Amino acid sequence: MPDLLEHREDGVLTLTLNRPEALNALSMDIRNGLLDAMARAAEDPDVGCIIITGAGRAFSSGGDVKGMGERADRGYEARARGIQFSNTIPMAMRKHPKVIIGMINGVAAGAGMSMALAADMRVGGKSARFMTAFLKIGLSGDWGGTWTLTRLVGTAKARELFFLPDMVGADDALNLGLLNKVVDDDALLSTTMDMARRIAAMPQVAIAGIKRNLFAAETESFATVLDLEAYNQARCSQTEDHREAVAAFKEKRKPVFKGR
Repeated sequence: MPDLLEHREDGVLTLTLNRPEALNALSMDIRNGLLDAMARAAEDPDVGCIIITGAGRAFSSGGDVKGMGERADRGYEARARGIQFSNTIPMAMRKHPKVIIGMINGVAAGAGMSMALAADMRVGGKSARFMTAFLKIGLSGDWGGTWTLTRLVGTAKARELFFLPDMVGADDALNLGLLNKVVDDDALLSTTMDMARRIAAMPQVAIAGIKRNLFAAETESFATVLDLEAYNQARCSQTEDHREAVAAFKEKRKPVFKGR
């Protein structure tokens, strides 16, 4: 079986990390597969939303600790290049034109937690748990976790979660803002799919514009974001979906969007 599974349904592409025996530790096949699948989905008009989840009882335990010693022996420069390659995955998620939902089924630790936080939204089952974990193995963190965690929970709490890497359960994760919604484990798939189908049916040019605006809002000035909003809004105003929405409003009916 491949390390990454792909499933399409109702405009939703589900990417499942498929190493359940290793708690979906992030193999090179998973990393390459995620980049390839996301690149294809970005150009696919039939994909309106992406779900990332894990097989079995974990979302992802993060890096494969058993092989870390061998990778460290390659030398500082080679190791840095390898980490920089992996770091292209959360950047691809943040800049992707489609909404990405993390479906958190069990533990998300280390780089697995960082990857989950790079998603646009996260839905967790009651079994969902988060842990930064890096300090436990003498590492400082990668996959953008220090950036995303700081913006989600604030500077003080982010420092606490990195310096005291304790497990955070689903309810606490919801209260902190790590999760958007918590449901019973047996309702996790249906709840996440309902959310993903709803997003997939939205006007996709506008979705991409909103993602660009929100990404810029985390780092750029107010003036820069105002300019970006103007360009994205103008682009959206030229789409068939905008014209359809206006017509549907006038005709008092539900619009049918086509993603263009």
